[in-house]
Parts: sequence; C-alpha cells; structure tokens
Amino acid sequence: MITVSNLCFQYRQPIFEAFHWHAERGERWAVLGPSGCGKSTLLMLLAGLKLPQRGEIFIHGERVVRPRPQTGLILQDYGLLPWATVRENVELGLKVRSFYGADGIHAPKEPARLQNTDFWLERLGLTAVADQYPAQLSGGQRQRTAIARTLLLQPDLLLMDEPFSSLDAPTREGLQTLTLELAEEQALTLVLVTHALEEAALMGNNILLLSQPPNRQAQVIENPNAGRPGYRESTEYAALCRQLRALLQR
Repeated sequence: MITVSNLCFQYRQPIFEAFHWHAERGERWAVLGPSGCGKSTLLMLLAGLKLPQRGEIFIHGERVVRPRPQTGLILQDYGLLPWATVRENVELGLKVRSFYGADGIHAPKEPARLQNTDFWLERLGLTAVADQYPAQLSGGQRQRTAIARTLLLQPDLLLMDEPFSSLDAPTREGLQTLTLELAEEQALTLVLVTHALEEAALMGNNILLLSQPPNRQAQVIENPNAGRPGYRESTEYAALCRQLRALLQR
C-alpha cells in the first residue's frame, strides 16, 4: 500500500535522510515522536502536498507526485467552511470532483458508487445539526463533519493529523472509538499522527516512532491487539504506554 524509499527532505536542517518505511493495505498506523521530529511533514508527503527532495513515495504501486483522489486527509482544525452548513460542508468534496470530472487526477477515472450524504450524516450522528453552521457546533460535531466529508468520497487511505488533540477527554475517546470502527467498516489504511502516546497505543496496530531529526531508520513497535474491546483498560495497554514513555524520554 505505502512504500517510502530512500526519502530525503529538509527545511533548514534535514528531517529525513535515506528513510525507508512500508505499510500494508488495511493496517492502522500511529506516528509518534517529539515536537519537530517530522510527524506532520511525513503526513504531508504521503498526501502529496509536499514532495521528496530525494527518494520516492509509492501508494498502491504509483509514485506520489501530487495529491491522489483516493487519499483522505483530516486536519486538527477541521477545515470547514464557516459560511456553509454541515450538509454543505460534507458535500464539498463531491462538488469539487464534479467540477473536474473523472479525470484520474482530481477524481477517480471510474469512481465507485458513492453512499449518499444522508447515510454519513446519520452514521456520524449529524442529522439533527445538518442545517447548522460550524460556529454553532461543538468541537466533536465539527470533527465528525470533517470525517463525514472525507468518507463520503470513499478513500482507501485516511491520513489524520492530531485530529482529537483539542477535544475534551470524553469526546476524544468517543471519536477514537468511532474512527477505529469506521476504519474497520470501510477497510481503510489509516495513518494517524499524534503527540499523545496513550492515543498511539490505543489506535495503532503498528506504531512508527520518530526521533529528533534527521530520521534515518524507521523504528516500528507492533501492537496487534489495539482496538479490541477493553484494550484501553488492559495491563498490556498500560505496559505499552510505559514502554513508549521510556522510548520518548531517551
């Protein structure tokens, strides 16, 4: 699904140097590391919003040279249009695709049969606020709107950049559970950037641990039981959090 080969990227200082990483289709990855280590940069490279200065990134065997229509990206600030209702925000991606047509660059050449807007409004608990504006919504409702807008387009890869960090604990935990359910239902490959080791341990069946740059080697921690019922309360989860904390403090 994702192959990062000999990746080199820098701003003033190198962030990645000859970096290699691979993710299989349908896997859930959490990307964890200290501030400034390149977590969000890696996500922008996977999204095609930044390009490697050397090396290559492949998704489904195709080299990433621009944003791909099958990749969904959800940011921390939701990216909602303040003058548009929830329904209009959810349908925004469809309108953009219809403008370009099925050109294979901005929209798939053979788009799958899309589920309608009402399906996702109901699935994410937004039906009652469908005609309201972002300023009238809670943080959790705004994030659900952003998720609905992305999933309406049926992506195969979902990238999330610290999507729950600004939410209160009960809302955050509810959306974490919902995201795991949706990834399973839609057979998504998920890459979630987080600064919270507890979230990484909960969400990622694999955890990519980045260090202070330059990153030259992918440190991967397997976490096969992530997402199973009761995992958050398990001794295994607590032990993994301790392990991640020790690794981050090195």
